[in-house]
Amino acid sequence: MVVTSSTRWASRAQFFSSGFIFATWGVHVPTVKAHYGIDEAQLGLAMLAAGAGAMYGLTSAGRWIGRHGPRRMAAVCGCVYALLLAGLIAMPGYLALLGLLAAFGLVTSVFDVAINTEAAQLELHGGTPLMSGMHGMFSLGGMAGAASGSAALAAGLGAQAHLLWVAAAMVLMVAVSSMRMLPNPPATTDASTADRKFRLPRGALAVLGVLAALGLIAEGAIYDWSVLYMQQELGSPQKQAALAYASFSAAMAAARFGGDAMRARFSPAALLLGSGVLAAAAMTLVLLTNLPWLALIGFAGVGVGFANVVPILFGASARVPDVEPATGIAAVSAVAYLGFMAGPAVIGLLARASSLTAALYVVVVFAVALAASARYTNSGGDQPA
Repeated sequence: MVVTSSTRWASRAQFFSSGFIFATWGVHVPTVKAHYGIDEAQLGLAMLAAGAGAMYGLTSAGRWIGRHGPRRMAAVCGCVYALLLAGLIAMPGYLALLGLLAAFGLVTSVFDVAINTEAAQLELHGGTPLMSGMHGMFSLGGMAGAASGSAALAAGLGAQAHLLWVAAAMVLMVAVSSMRMLPNPPATTDASTADRKFRLPRGALAVLGVLAALGLIAEGAIYDWSVLYMQQELGSPQKQAALAYASFSAAMAAARFGGDAMRARFSPAALLLGSGVLAAAAMTLVLLTNLPWLALIGFAGVGVGFANVVPILFGASARVPDVEPATGIAAVSAVAYLGFMAGPAVIGLLARASSLTAALYVVVVFAVALAASARYTNSGGDQPA
């Protein structure tokens, strides 16, 4: 299988699109909260609905991608993902929002597995590390989505108009880039895809899944709550608060673009240890300061700290012996999403019981846990090149 420059850039475009769409959701978390008149606990429940949809998608992603190929599944799920974004504040009520977010989570999870499977195949057939750079494009998309969202709000563009413009642009990008991905494999029968049915991971995949869960809970807390934290706890206007997401994503993107070289030089355990310590220290700074500009610096530090956690773990899951890349990534992602699914709801409940500041100390706790567990990554099969 020949890997060309256009194929690699098509994959990068898919990661960029995923990050841009997810960032736009992050920017409009306060918009959704205000539009439906809900509190932090109800908002956390809405995020839980998205997590539940993601879990359902992950239990079927390996089978669907095995049958139809990453290219076709990325095209379909990526376009639906973008279209659902346009409905965030167009639902008739809170219950309808829960249904939309469940569907949003489902297509998001399958899209993520499809593009990560594509990236793993590009690494395998191209012979060079690519996964961190691909996730760097996700973060770059996140930065662009957050920055453009902030600019749109500052310019007075209405929230619904912004969501419609983003949805249209991302459908176009996903559709065009999907055409340049690796060709789909021939269609397979149910019998030949039986081994792709979802199973709870064991052994190395289970360890990688638990570590990925710690990383995604902490990372997801920043995506879902950083803008609201800046607005509600530090008194920043929404157009400034959106920069919390942008600074986090920009720093994460920069660190991920250098991540493949670091993976080639350092062991997974060393990288994870340093990442956890940095993320814990930076998040502590965010939560202790009352200065918005210093909090933005802290969010950037958190982004650098978490930058290469998921690329390392997903890359390892795609190379576990006797496990197909899509199946390994889906299994590790499923365990990770168990935490990712519960995380926003837990933070919402803690915020209602105390404060959002106190609830976000969960990020510090999990960053420390990642650092303490770093030695276990060396058994996951992802050794330095």
